[in-house]
Amino acid sequence: LGWLISRAYKSLVSSAPQGRAAAFERQEPNLGSGGRAAPSIAPAGEGDEHEDHGQGFEDEEEEEEEEAPAARAPRKKAEPRVKKKSSDKFELPSVSVLSAPKASDRQPLSKAELENNSRALEGVLQDFGVRGEIVKANPGPVVTLYELEPAPGIKSSRVIGLSDDIARSMSALSARVAVVAGRNAIGIELPNAHREKVYLRELLVAKESTESVAKLPLCLGKTIGGDPVIIDLARTPHMLIAGTTGSGKSVAINTMILSLVYRLRPDQCRLIMVDPKMLELSVYDGIPHLLTPVVTDPKKAVVALKWAVREMEERYKRMAKLGVRNIDGYNQRLVEAKGKGEELTRTVHTGFDKETGKAIYEEEKLDLEPLPYIVIIVDEMADLMMVAGKDIEGAVQRLAQMARAAGLHVILATQRPSVDVITGTIKANFPTRIAFQVTSKIDSRTILGEMGAEQLLGQGDMLYMAGGGRISRVHGPFASDEEVEKVVRHLKTQGQPEYLEAVTAEEPTDEDGAVFDSTGMGGDGGGDLFTQAVAIVKRDRKASTSYIQRRLQIGYNRAASLMERMELEGIVGPANHAGKREILVGEEEGQF
Repeated sequence: LGWLISRAYKSLVSSAPQGRAAAFERQEPNLGSGGRAAPSIAPAGEGDEHEDHGQGFEDEEEEEEEEAPAARAPRKKAEPRVKKKSSDKFELPSVSVLSAPKASDRQPLSKAELENNSRALEGVLQDFGVRGEIVKANPGPVVTLYELEPAPGIKSSRVIGLSDDIARSMSALSARVAVVAGRNAIGIELPNAHREKVYLRELLVAKESTESVAKLPLCLGKTIGGDPVIIDLARTPHMLIAGTTGSGKSVAINTMILSLVYRLRPDQCRLIMVDPKMLELSVYDGIPHLLTPVVTDPKKAVVALKWAVREMEERYKRMAKLGVRNIDGYNQRLVEAKGKGEELTRTVHTGFDKETGKAIYEEEKLDLEPLPYIVIIVDEMADLMMVAGKDIEGAVQRLAQMARAAGLHVILATQRPSVDVITGTIKANFPTRIAFQVTSKIDSRTILGEMGAEQLLGQGDMLYMAGGGRISRVHGPFASDEEVEKVVRHLKTQGQPEYLEAVTAEEPTDEDGAVFDSTGMGGDGGGDLFTQAVAIVKRDRKASTSYIQRRLQIGYNRAASLMERMELEGIVGPANHAGKREILVGEEEGQF
């Protein structure tokens, strides 16, 4: 009897929480549908006991349901904001990371010193039989220009030939003598006793740079008088740089790159860097402006230049479709179409009809994103010319002749300015040239077509020849490795680079590749040319590239491609050590 009483008591105790749980379970699903309380299967007492608790639970559920949509809404809107920040809110580097000029660096010559030097220079010239008067002295950061007004009958060539004697008599390292354009004066440039350093920061904050409307601004340096020189690479449009080791050529390339990344976002300008030395430009690997990682293999550099040629041709097709003349007009047309909600299309050739043989064309929508400028920087041209001279020269020639309107610009640099590196074809297509210090007059003539670069002082001292052939002396700015690394670290924080694998990927449609892949020979049924080649091999029992070339009267590349396809399809075997192939099919066997 006691055992039965204890069992009954345990069952009553265990059923009570189940009733409460049932009450809560029945109230939960009905909270979201109108808030009406569902009839409970629990006893009336238990329902009243937990009525307040159920109401509190209901209020908490309603508060959570009201807060949940408010919490989800900003999450959906936050995703496009992040993307917009990475593309539209790209933060350009600050000039504060660059070194500022120090007051102690500037030690200008006094008027008395300039007057004494002018009188001494006049005496030296009179000793050599040159009569004239020094009418003006223009002190600069590195050299001072003394303007000589020669007496009637004095030839300028006679004074120019005395440059070495003038430097010796004035106890100077070197002296450069040139005619002042547009004036009856001959300029004599003598180096200062104290050389002032030119900083990139003062050029970037100069009025000529901040108010410039240049599409691709480059800070070259300062003139003899200390005025900033800011040029537009888009108007140049290509640049050739040459100079010996230690002349400041690599520093100048770094300052040009920094000039671009300080003013332009990745959607405005993209870079392709070729550095066979693997040291100078590798620090820029990973910045968002790059189209491909820094190219160090000369063979891949050839592929990258060929890709640039294909990109140029593709851009010309797009611009011709819209009826514009250059990349600026193309981008302006896209902006107008995007503002109006207009869709731009172009006709694309997609193939040929197998039955009729007629060409098939389709309409393709144009991307309304503006095309960026592409600057190709080659730090050492000599290595590329040694590896693939003809391919490099052909690609560079095409880019130099045609790429200006398409927004592609090339900056070539070399240490060895010999004729086999800077050929006549390259020189003709690069009207803008910069010559740093060279060892001989012959090297100066190779770069500029005249002497003078052998008289430079080095460390950024250059002769800048614009497109019209006028030469001016410029002192290049200095940017240390630490400054470059700081700028690169900032750029890497602004986003990851979007590389294009096609830039350095070898295409099968190249001339040296399989020609049948890009022609009718690559189709399912095979082309007539391939069928004829197979018939000749089966009939004559001769399988060689030269034999196919003679019989079909085609080029070597196409004949070699036909032989490669026959080898892939099992018609002929691989070539042995003597170049002969075994024919694997008989005369009576059909087409594979």
